Amino acid sequence: MNPALPYWRLSGFYLFYFALLGATAPFLGLYFAHLGFSPARIGELVAIPMLMRCIAPNLWGWLGDYSGRRLLIVRLGAVCTLFSLSLIFVSQSYAWLALVMALHAFFWHAVLPQFEVITLAHLREQSARYAQIRLWGSIGFILSVVGLGKAFDWFSLDIYPWALLLIISGIALSSFWVPDAQPLASSQSASRGGFVQQLKQPGVLAFYLCVALMQLSHGPYYTFLSIHLEQLGYSRGLIGLLWALGVVAEVLVFMAMARLLRHFSLRQVLVASFAIAALRWVLMGFFADHLAVLLFAQVLHAATFGSFHAASIAFVQRSFGARQQGQGQALYASLAGIGGALGALYAGYSWSGLGPQWTFTLAGLAALAAAVIMLRRTADPAQP
Repeated sequence: MNPALPYWRLSGFYLFYFALLGATAPFLGLYFAHLGFSPARIGELVAIPMLMRCIAPNLWGWLGDYSGRRLLIVRLGAVCTLFSLSLIFVSQSYAWLALVMALHAFFWHAVLPQFEVITLAHLREQSARYAQIRLWGSIGFILSVVGLGKAFDWFSLDIYPWALLLIISGIALSSFWVPDAQPLASSQSASRGGFVQQLKQPGVLAFYLCVALMQLSHGPYYTFLSIHLEQLGYSRGLIGLLWALGVVAEVLVFMAMARLLRHFSLRQVLVASFAIAALRWVLMGFFADHLAVLLFAQVLHAATFGSFHAASIAFVQRSFGARQQGQGQALYASLAGIGGALGALYAGYSWSGLGPQWTFTLAGLAALAAAVIMLRRTADPAQP
């Protein structure tokens, strides 16, 4: 372990940040149902943060690159997220909650892309070890899902807003514990030109298209997996364990990612991740009633999120100069948000019309298209 690397400070931030995701992804809709909203209203409220993810990161990314004050943006974003969500206690009307969802997401989505740049700046030439830090985010997600699930069984969803504020306080406090770092500028990055010129480098736009396709392919998984499995007769307890299994597999691949990237290029890892995703969605659609196949499909989350995300972060880092890192990471977050929103939308229409099998098949085709585009249209970016 490099003594100059603030490993635990960086890891602690990821733990709290993704603990908040673990608190919102499974439970936000349940909380709105607890308040008595209809399914249509719940869908609209849950969609607002996803749509805000398409806009906010690019604005904050430009500001971070222009000012160089990325850590200040992280801290400001965390504190404003805390303040925004505390407004949930003012009113529980639909219009007010919609405002709270939009406001907190605007600041929350400012945080992660800028923090990714700071983390990679601390790692410098050790960027392959990014996954060893990021795995603590997955651990935070697991702890949040399991812990809050038990808490809501013991008490009720009335405590949900307090749980959110406690986790966001952890994000804010840990952001003040992290030391700042700036990406190293090089003569090579200086000669690349501005952000748009770097975006036009061969293969970069194709990579971002692949990111959107990959997240689009996750639409049925994140929107309907639990419903699909419950309809197949699986208990809710087992469904929860299956979700956890996927994240455990993700943690394991994060631990092995540095070694993996010593033997395979970023392009090879991404192509494999897309191809495995195509296989996973077909298995989910046609064979989820077989527990052994379902277990295998969940283990594949190691590739469809773990190796994909770690390789994507490194791809962005190598594709942009020091002054454009924030915008590059922000665009990655935005394209993921756009793909995720479109995936949820198509899955919602397809689920009742075509059924689970063909809905997941379409997801598989989207992931397969990403693999083909990555294979034919991109090359590995040079080391920074």
